[in-house]
Amino acid sequence: MSFRLPQALADAAVRAWERDDLDDVPETPAQRLARHRAATLALIGMAIKERGVRDGDEIVVPLDAGLIALAIDAADDLPSDVT
Repeated sequence: MSFRLPQALADAAVRAWERDDLDDVPETPAQRLARHRAATLALIGMAIKERGVRDGDEIVVPLDAGLIALAIDAADDLPSDVT
């Protein structure tokens, strides 16, 4: 299934994929949740980098259903004034 993302969001996802986090520090449950969400964003970034196609001001990329579900779960937990 292919999805369209605004260029700015696609760029953020690619930056997340290219980031190198080697810190191994204890984390709270909230920090672990944030790390898992960042990993989801990074996986979307990998898909964009490998298979994304520019279409005007958007990027079209095929995404796995499981990855889509994780992204939706993360978006559902955002405060309403963020989305």
